[in-house]
Amino acid sequence: MDHRQHKGHHHSHLIDPSIVTHERGLWVAKWSFVILIVAGFAQLVIVFMSKSVALMADTIHNFGDAATSIPLGIAFLFARLKPNRKFSYGYGRVEDIAGVAVVLLILSSGCFAGYEAVQRFLHPEKVGHLGLVAGASILSFLVNEGVAVFRIKVGKEIGSAALVADGYHARIDGWSSLAVLVGALGVYFGFPILDPIT
Repeated sequence: MDHRQHKGHHHSHLIDPSIVTHERGLWVAKWSFVILIVAGFAQLVIVFMSKSVALMADTIHNFGDAATSIPLGIAFLFARLKPNRKFSYGYGRVEDIAGVAVVLLILSSGCFAGYEAVQRFLHPEKVGHLGLVAGASILSFLVNEGVAVFRIKVGKEIGSAALVADGYHARIDGWSSLAVLVGALGVYFGFPILDPIT
């Protein structure tokens, strides 16, 4: 029987592009979270071993960055919902709210890291395992750069300003992670004050 004879029966095998877009956004948010959390826990082990406040600050920041994936993921989930009478234009604007949440998370993690650095100035501790601290710094740089490339590429493809912005933020964090390396070298060469400074 000819399928075309079924008048009134219509179906499409095409997928709504907006659904694919939001699925990709969720995919990026999920994997960014997983990658940054795993790296953060690896750093946390070295923080406890080394007592490096510079690495502690970087670790706190990485956990904060991982947390930024949560509001982004929620925004992409909402964006999949269909428009209704209350939200006739849909839920795409939730991404703007997610952007504000991302900024607040970054600010709070930065404040906490700054507080810990000041405490170390007031109550110095000897930093050890400098090779591991240096390695963790380089690992953090590579992880953040990888996440940055990932977020920026997909964010541009799907037109997500929040995802692109979060990607550039991850890139800056990657470069700031190398400051931990400077602190470790400072301690190695007899300048322990460089650990809380960096």
